[in-house]
Amino acid sequence: MGEQQQVKFPQEVIDEYAALGVDLVALFSAGHLGTRMGVQIIEASADRVVGTMPVEGNTQPYGLLHGGASAVLAETLGSVGAMLHGGSSKIAVGVDLNCTHHRGARSGLVTGVATPVHQGRSTATYEIVISDGEGRRVCTARLTCLLRDAPAAG
Repeated sequence: MGEQQQVKFPQEVIDEYAALGVDLVALFSAGHLGTRMGVQIIEASADRVVGTMPVEGNTQPYGLLHGGASAVLAETLGSVGAMLHGGSSKIAVGVDLNCTHHRGARSGLVTGVATPVHQGRSTATYEIVISDGEGRRVCTARLTCLLRDAPAAG
């Protein structure tokens, strides 16, 4: 479903994770599910995460983008933002996902943009707006992640 693009991270974030021996691009990929669905993360920072997903291959029986596919895109993007907000000492675990589906999409790519609603010490909440190729809102989602201490290396 297309070749993987390089995710754009702020240099200070790349440096922080590199000092820990962590491959940031692999860590913040879409994962196995996202890869199967064609999710690509285009831009990533704690304040904005952008990704795309093809409609083709991610539809329900009526030929429309599956609501669960929108949820996968939303949770992927919001989780990346929460992980970047938490930093290398935290892991982000989704605890609540809410999706409102506004319109159907039958073809092309949808684009999701995750922006923070709340960035705290123990939780982070992101709003994710998913739009079709014409810029029309397909889905609005909200994801809250719990920020837990990362396991000690060793």
